[in-house]
Formats: sequence, C-alpha cells, structure tokens
Amino acid sequence: MLEQRWRELITAKRFGHRTVEEAPSYRTTFQKDYDRLVFSAAFRRLQDKTQVFPLAQTDYIRTRLTHSLEVSSVCRSLGTMLGEYLVDRYDIPGITASSSGAILAAGALAHDIGNPPFGHAGEEAISRFFADNPIGQEALSEVSDLEKTDFLHFEGNAQAFRLLTKLQNSHNYGGMQLSLPVIASFIKYPCGSDQQKKSDHIAFHKFNYFQAEKTFFTRFAEEATLKPHETLPNAWYRHPFAYLLEAADDICYSLVDIEDAYRLKLISAEGAFEFYEAIITEHHEMPHARLSRIPREKDRVEYLRAYTIGILVDEIIKVFIENESTILEGQCREPLLSIIPSKTAIAEIKRFAYKNIYVSDPVLEVGIAGFKVLETLLEAFVGAVRAEARGQGSSKTRMLMEFMPDQFLSDNRIINQDPYMRYLQVTDFVSGMTDRYAIKVFKMITGVDLPV
Repeated sequence: MLEQRWRELITAKRFGHRTVEEAPSYRTTFQKDYDRLVFSAAFRRLQDKTQVFPLAQTDYIRTRLTHSLEVSSVCRSLGTMLGEYLVDRYDIPGITASSSGAILAAGALAHDIGNPPFGHAGEEAISRFFADNPIGQEALSEVSDLEKTDFLHFEGNAQAFRLLTKLQNSHNYGGMQLSLPVIASFIKYPCGSDQQKKSDHIAFHKFNYFQAEKTFFTRFAEEATLKPHETLPNAWYRHPFAYLLEAADDICYSLVDIEDAYRLKLISAEGAFEFYEAIITEHHEMPHARLSRIPREKDRVEYLRAYTIGILVDEIIKVFIENESTILEGQCREPLLSIIPSKTAIAEIKRFAYKNIYVSDPVLEVGIAGFKVLETLLEAFVGAVRAEARGQGSSKTRMLMEFMPDQFLSDNRIINQDPYMRYLQVTDFVSGMTDRYAIKVFKMITGVDLPV
C-alpha cells in the first residue's frame, strides 16, 4: 500500500509533457529542474528581495536568494536521508537517495520565488491597497466576489505557482515544465483563495493558486496524484515532500534569523548560544571541546547554528518516518517542527523572533517604506490600465502603459478586456520587482529622482 503510493508520487513526468522524458544517467530530470530554476530570471531577482532585514547595509545578511539556497541545502540532506530509507524499504523504479534529494533541493529554490518586494510586508501592502485605497476598491468593483479574494489576500505562494507554470517560459504549456514532484514539493497549500482557512489542517491555512489558475491547478493536482479533500471543492492534501520543504524553511529562518540578529547586534552571542544550546542539549552534549578551538565569537555562533541544523535534520527525518502512513494520506495536520523532540525550543526561538527581531527598527522602518512604495506603484499602474480600458486615458496613463513590459500586457500590448486579468497582470509586474527596482520606479513616478 505505502510502496504503491510512493510509486505514484515520485515520477519523472513533467507538467506539460504527455510522457516521461528520457534523461541521461549523468543528469537526471530532477537535476535539470534544479538547473532550470538556478538559471531563471525569477530566481536571480531573489538576490535583491528582502528576507527579514530589508536592504541591509551589510553584505552578510541574508536575502531571499541566499535563504533559498540555504533551504535547498537542508532539503537536499532531508531528501537524501529519506531516499536512503525508501531504497532500503521499497522497490520504487528510478528512485535513489540522490534523486530524492535532488527533488527537494530543486523545490526549495522555488518556494519563495513568488514573493513580492519588501518581504511579507509586500504581500500585506498589496492586499491593503485593494482593501483600503479608493483606486484599488474601484478596480475590485469590476471583478467577481470569488476573484476579489485573490487581491484582498494576495499570496506569494500562489504567485509562485503562476510564475513557474505560466509566466516563465510562457510559450510552453506548463511554463518551465518542471517535474511533478518538484512542483508539488513547494505547494504547501493546495487550494484556492476561497478555500483557505476553511479547515484547521495546515494545508489550508493559506492558498497556492489564484482563480486564473484554477483549471490549471486541478490538472496539475490530478497528474501529481494529490489526494482531493473530502468536502472542500478544488482542494487537495499535500505531497509528502511539502512537509519536508516546510520543515527546512522553518529551520533556516528560525536558526538563521538568530544568527543574523546577532550580526546586527539585536541579540548578544550569549543569547544566541542559549537558543542553540536548548536544542542541542535535548538529547546531545554541547560540543565544548570543538568550541574551545574556535577563537572568534562570530565563528562560534556560526558553528553552533550549523551543528543545531544537523540535529534538527535528524529529528525531522525520524518523525517523518514514524508518521509515514499519515503523511502519505495527507492527514498530518501540523508542521513537522511541531512534533519533533525540540518543538518547545523551536517555539521559544519563534516567540523571541516575533517579539524582538521582526519588530526591530531596521525591519519596521523599511517595511513601512515598502507599504508606501507599493501603494504608489499600484495606484499608478492599476489606475492607468483602468483608465485606458474605460477610454478615459491621458498622456500620463499612456506613458505608464508604455513603461510596462510586454509580458504584463495582452498580445500586441492591448489591454486585457477581462478586468480580473488586467489587474492580475499589474500584480504580476509589481510583485516581480526587486526591492531596489521598486524604489527606482517609485522615485520615477513621484518625480523624486529624474533622469537628468
């Protein structure tokens, strides 16, 4: 039973392909997926998108790109360890320890690829524009109630699915045509905006597709053999790899945020040591001998962070295997980090971070500025496409339309006649910007920075 389910879930079939491609032995389908993502423009833009500390003045602090690479590294370890277990226990054609690791490593590169500039403040800024700004409200008056939820609860996870399966390489059906398990690994919330929060199951806390991709996502879910929810329409349970990617993401932002906070002097080295020690000493001894040979304080913090990640990786795989049947059925209702032995220590780190890091001055100051930047951009471009579509354009709105790249307008640069689609194309444009490019366009629109 479990073996057959794994056979269904781990496939080299690509979304948009009718058959499984023949891959050379030296470069598997999943390794190709990793390479496609690394070389994509959407992934490159993550180098200038906020992780936690926006536009940090030091080049040490993580961006979305470095965070994604770190999550990918942890995912490769988790996937390889799980792969060793699967190879030892089951007969699954084509699966090896390394291929399982490659699936998760590739999926991790994509997990934040749909996030707008300025971190999570960017998602909130887009949502608040359509909820509170008169231009945003007027725009939503033209779309259906179901479509409104996509804008009122703008979600980077849904933008990631849209970006990778439709916008990137748009000439292909399936966009980048990644393999089904790679896509499924970063789909944490396999439902639409109308189904989010209708269940206390972790898979429905947010959503992973916009109404524009409803039919598209349904086809993906069926091809990936995701299990449909019993009562919620157009909603499915997670692929098991999504639990592991979520855990790797949680590990990295929890432990790494402590390290970054130390580098920005928001927490002392002793404070960082205490958080790491709480996890290490749960079942292990502190590596005092090794620490005594590391002279610099910052290097000791880095070493303990790495050591702690290794312990958590072991805990996660053990818990995953213990709950394998439940996870395969999609019935694991909470994140893996909530059921590992170190769950209390992890929860304490998260409480500290929310209380002391995410509300620190550097985070708040640029987050507030990000709200203003994105509101101004959306006001300008939503207002422009709305005016042009209604035949009420002006020289200014036409210049703004000319500024928008071709891929964010319909064929021949004609404004989409569907109000929902034309405003979704604006959010495609704005959410794809890097932090610095968004600021540059903001300065141009407001006349703060003139090209003279």
